[in-house]
Amino acid sequence: MGTAWIPGAVRLGDGAIGGPMDTPELPPRVVWHTTESGAGNAAFASVGAYLIRQGSEPHLLYDPTTDRLGQFGPLDRSARALRNDGDTRTNRTGRVCVQIEVLARAATPFTSYWKPGPNFRALMAAARSWGVPDVWAGRERSRTDWRGRGGHFGHVNVPGNDHWDPGRIDPARLFAAAGAAKAGGTGGAADRSRLRSVISLARVLAAARTDPAAAQGAAAHRADVLPVEKALAAEGLLPAEWADGSFGTRTVTAYAAWQRRCGYTGADADGMPGRTTLDRLGRAHGFQVGA
Repeated sequence: MGTAWIPGAVRLGDGAIGGPMDTPELPPRVVWHTTESGAGNAAFASVGAYLIRQGSEPHLLYDPTTDRLGQFGPLDRSARALRNDGDTRTNRTGRVCVQIEVLARAATPFTSYWKPGPNFRALMAAARSWGVPDVWAGRERSRTDWRGRGGHFGHVNVPGNDHWDPGRIDPARLFAAAGAAKAGGTGGAADRSRLRSVISLARVLAAARTDPAAAQGAAAHRADVLPVEKALAAEGLLPAEWADGSFGTRTVTAYAAWQRRCGYTGADADGMPGRTTLDRLGRAHGFQVGA
């Protein structure tokens, strides 16, 4: 389980803002908003109270000038800051859908002047604890991307919504200010350096065929399998504790889910890696696929 309540965050409201996620099998994500207001302690108090009155609470309220962080509700429940996309409850999409309102204006990207500190790092660590990768996943308002990609989105990228916040913030600065992820985490700079490698399709496929029938934890090709498992974990398809380098039954099941996400069905989604789906996973998570 990831972090539900962030240490150091000021509690805002009564802590009850939403319900369980509708599609916890989909990748985890963060959505960035801007409040279109000023910053500082007075704004923090007034905007927090306004969001509660309106019933449009995010999970988190962040002041980029003071590093002050407030939390309205637990990260494993839905927030209220997004409009639905038809019958799709966008607030409840994914393993988590962590929504952050930043005391800033979209016209002046906050990453150009902010002062991130320990509360921002705690915020990002909490997102990573749920498997949210350090990837800017938003592209226009694509329903395919919204359902299929894990990572960070802007409000502007969410289907069914017409806002254009948070403006042209710099994702690289977000991830750099968060610091390296701890060993065993997902999606941070440390993980990306571990995944930045060339793996063998033949060895991954051989492991997928032999590891499930071998003794528990057997790993025919650990070095090639581990980047694949960490990518599946970042996609929310494989629990992090099973990213151990053994392509066992849980990894086969997770890879089959990835194949279905890529549009394959039936016998084509059997959990045995193929060139097309492995290349796609590698492009999203920083490894290359060789022979």
